[in-house]
Amino acid sequence: MTIVKEEHEGVAAESATPAYRIVGVTKTYQQKGRVVKALTGVTINIAQGDFVTIQGPTGGGKSTFLQILGALDRPTEGEVFLNGADIAKASNTELGRLRADEIGFVFQGFNLIPTLTAAENVDMGLEPLGLAKEERARRVAEALVHVGLEERGDHRPGELSGGQQQRVAIARAIAKQPKVLLADEPTGNLDESMRDEILQVLQSLNGGGLTLIVVTHDSAVARKAKRRLRLEKGTVRDITK
Repeated sequence: MTIVKEEHEGVAAESATPAYRIVGVTKTYQQKGRVVKALTGVTINIAQGDFVTIQGPTGGGKSTFLQILGALDRPTEGEVFLNGADIAKASNTELGRLRADEIGFVFQGFNLIPTLTAAENVDMGLEPLGLAKEERARRVAEALVHVGLEERGDHRPGELSGGQQQRVAIARAIAKQPKVLLADEPTGNLDESMRDEILQVLQSLNGGGLTLIVVTHDSAVARKAKRRLRLEKGTVRDITK
């Protein structure tokens, strides 16, 4: 990968930087002939190994912010560094490799393939990495153990509860051993008991050193975070107490 790294006093700053360094990020869209600002001058650092939740009203910029953090979109203005790599200016090829290597994604809707087993769904997440068959099998097995589904690997999504399906989705995200896990309303389709199961899994991953960033409307989830952000009208403020 040839993504440019930050420099600090003549030395690459990757090891000294936070997981994310975001400087003056603005994102605008054209919508029905007018300019819409989804993000306005966002500047914030997110530490490696942090657990951050992002709350705010619908239309406040949460999804846009997560897409930029996940290298799925680019800011109109500003800088975004992930572990020192300038992802705002990287090529599409470089961004694809970055998403494959360093960023895991979990979504509200699970996004599992219904005709595949849990193990096969997890394995799908490893395809872009070009790993040997034996290494893929090892990672799949380890990921399913981590989420407590080692005995459900041969079950298809329709044979699993909503909470179990979300755990499969988490296993798929972590099997590639990312540095950051981004979750967009990961408990939004779950009842309270299943929500707590997923939250425990996420907290366990964060306890192992994974940087975790979660968009959520659920204050019970947000209160478990080490750091709470609120994104409203395109601006971010820290509401950690």
